[in-house]
Amino acid sequence: MGRSLVVAIALASAAIVFQLPAPAAASERTLPMRFALRLQGPAEVCGATCKTLISASGAITADSARDFMLFAHGRDLSNAIVVLDSDGGSVHGAIALGREIRRRALTTMVGRAVDLASPAEHETERAVLSPRADCESMCAFVLLGGVRRSVPQEARVMVHQIWLGDRRDDPTAANYSAEDLVLVQRDIGKLAQYTADMGATTDLLDLTLRIPPWEPMHALTRDELRRTRLATEEIGAPAAATVAASPPAVSQPAPRVTDGARATAISERRWAMVDRAGVATLARRHPLTVEGETIGSFDLMVSCGAGGESFDVSYVERRHGGDRTALPGKLSAVMLRLGAKQASLNLASSERRSDPDELVTYAAGTVPAALIDGFAAAGNHSVTIETRSDSQVTTIRLGNTGAQQNLPRLAASCGKAPGDRAELPVRKTGGLAAAQ
Repeated sequence: MGRSLVVAIALASAAIVFQLPAPAAASERTLPMRFALRLQGPAEVCGATCKTLISASGAITADSARDFMLFAHGRDLSNAIVVLDSDGGSVHGAIALGREIRRRALTTMVGRAVDLASPAEHETERAVLSPRADCESMCAFVLLGGVRRSVPQEARVMVHQIWLGDRRDDPTAANYSAEDLVLVQRDIGKLAQYTADMGATTDLLDLTLRIPPWEPMHALTRDELRRTRLATEEIGAPAAATVAASPPAVSQPAPRVTDGARATAISERRWAMVDRAGVATLARRHPLTVEGETIGSFDLMVSCGAGGESFDVSYVERRHGGDRTALPGKLSAVMLRLGAKQASLNLASSERRSDPDELVTYAAGTVPAALIDGFAAAGNHSVTIETRSDSQVTTIRLGNTGAQQNLPRLAASCGKAPGDRAELPVRKTGGLAAAQ
């Protein structure tokens, strides 16, 4: 999607995945945005109050504003409502489309125009206005283009950071040049100016730019929709928002990585082979965040399983509290997901330490080889790691940079006897619980 809304403000200055039933077919939402004129129906229901609808569904591209101008040419769109259902897309395309909608003084809302039966000859096509739709990523900024804006209770507006589109699959593994930083900062500046021009508050940019690309998008609460002025019509009672604090990062000791003849700490930028007491292990480190606020980090390590049908997976996390987020007593679950495949890890321990004040968690389990093989296959793939406690859920998407190159090395080492495999270094326990 070019420079789509998927990036860290850090570039400019510094597991259950939430998947509800899709409002429209996935294939339709990935196609370039299409526009269609409909009259609200059925006629016997809305009568003289039937509204003129402009269905705007699909991905926002650099050509979306031009396509909308061609669609609008020669049509009377007075008092029409632009009905948005989109995964987002191009930053520049969204800004241009939003400005074109504002120039025509149109109303915007999140929704879908669901076509009714084919009309008689010469009659305008009619559609039911459905509120069950998602306006994601840069779609939120197109929504801003309306002189009046509404978000029904059943609809969702979801936001996250902008990121260079060709590096969003595994952002912590990518390299960024000075030119890249210039492009990101320039786009953030354009978004800030556009947001002010459209009459929204800076809270929208604050919410948008705090969600990193490895977390699920943030669904704006009713209170946030009002506060940001994304919705200008009455939309119901406010809902509480949960925001995590961002205390200083906590250092943690790390195993050593073997990369040829040179040893380095486990990398946040790629999967690499770790030498753990002479046993080969594939490992990766990643920040632990909640809505963009750093609350710790974790290591995910893959080693040989019994036989050739599984791998042993270890999860080691160090978590600290924040100014507004209390440190949980312990974790209750750690899950891995890759597409339709999932695996639960057993919690060997989850203990509060006082120096420094942090929660240290160890979990391990046996994961089907098919899950790891699919993750390390050619192309961009990601595994989602979800943790749960009584008071907090984290969901992190971790890319596969380096896994494709190093998994064959790990597999070659798996001919060793099971007793030679590395054990999870759990303190104060008699060993690992059986895998679920």
